[in-house]
Amino acid sequence: MADFGGWLMPIEYPTSGVLAEHTAVREKVGLFDVSHLGKASVKGPGALNFLNSILTNDLNRISDGMAQYTMLCNDKGGVIDDLIAYRNSSDDIFLVPNASNTSYVVEVLQSQVIPGIEVKNLHNEYAVLALQGPATAEVLKTLGVESSIGYMSFSRVYIAQCEVILCRTGYTGEFGFELLPRWNDAVKVWEALATAIAAFDGLVCGLGARDTLRTEMGYPLHGHELSLEITPVQASASWAVGWSKEKFAGENVLRGERSNGPRRFLHGLKALDRGIPRAGMTVKDSDGIEVGIVTSGTFSPTLKNGIALALLDSSVTLGTTVVIDIRGRESQAEVVTLPFVPSHVR
Repeated sequence: MADFGGWLMPIEYPTSGVLAEHTAVREKVGLFDVSHLGKASVKGPGALNFLNSILTNDLNRISDGMAQYTMLCNDKGGVIDDLIAYRNSSDDIFLVPNASNTSYVVEVLQSQVIPGIEVKNLHNEYAVLALQGPATAEVLKTLGVESSIGYMSFSRVYIAQCEVILCRTGYTGEFGFELLPRWNDAVKVWEALATAIAAFDGLVCGLGARDTLRTEMGYPLHGHELSLEITPVQASASWAVGWSKEKFAGENVLRGERSNGPRRFLHGLKALDRGIPRAGMTVKDSDGIEVGIVTSGTFSPTLKNGIALALLDSSVTLGTTVVIDIRGRESQAEVVTLPFVPSHVR
C-alpha cells in the first residue's frame, strides 16, 4: 500500500504481484479499485456551453450517453488536470478528474460559473472500479449485464442489485469498462466482480500494474506527462483540443504553440540494452548534449524491455538513438512512436 493523491492505495496484491496482474489484463481480465479518482457534476441550463468555453475538447463532438477525454488548462496553456466528461445531457455533465486535483478543478470551475449553473464536488459519492482485459464482456455476461455499448459510451446497469454507471473507457489499452457504483454500494459490486473474474483466471490489480499498462500505451499521467508546465501540445495530446471552438482556457498560448511548433515534444523511448529508465532521468544526444527528460519509465512486462515516455527537444526525430543517464550509467535507447504495444480498446 502507498499514499497516492491523499489516498491509501494498493500497489500490488500479495497473491500475485505486478507482473502477474499486468499479464492478466493483457491476456484475460483484471479488476482495479480506482475510487481515489474524483467525481464532480456541472448542472443547469447551458452547462455544456459553459464547460465548452473552458475545457479543451469539444463536447459538441459527442452526443448524450457518451464520454470524452478533455483537459482543464490555465491561461498559460499548462494543464491543471486531465479528466473524463460524461455527457448525460446538455444541462448535466458528470466529470471524473484526478484524485489530488479534484478540489482545485471544482474551485476553478466555480470561480467562473454563470447564473443558473451549479458545480458540485461529488468525490465521496461514487466509487470507481475498472474491469479491463479481453474477457471483460464475458465476465459481465455472467453477472447478467449487457455490455455491447460503443467505445466511450456509457449506460446504467445493475450489478449485485446495485445501480452502476458502466462506461466503455479505461487506462490500460485493453477492451474494458470503468464502473461507478454509489459509494455505499462499492463493496458489494467489488465482491461480485472479484468473484466473477476468478472463473476466467482474472486477478485484482494494483497501481503498479496500472502504471506499466498505461506506460506501454503512452497514456499521460498528470504530474508526469501533463502539468502546469507541460501543455497538451507538448504532450502529444493536441487531438484532445477542439481547435475549431471559439474559445477555451489557455487557447492563445496553445494556438500559438500549435502554429509555431512546440519547443519540446513527448516521445517514446525503448532501451537498446538492459537499462530501465525512471522519471526525472536526463536524456542526451550522441554528442552528450542534454535534449530532454524522462517523464515516466518502467520495465515493460509485455516487451520484456525498458521503456520510457520523455519530453525531448523538437529537434530530436523518430529513430534517433539517445543516451539516458541511469544513476551515472549511460543507457542507449531508440526514439520510437507510441504506443509501445497495440491498442485493443475498440
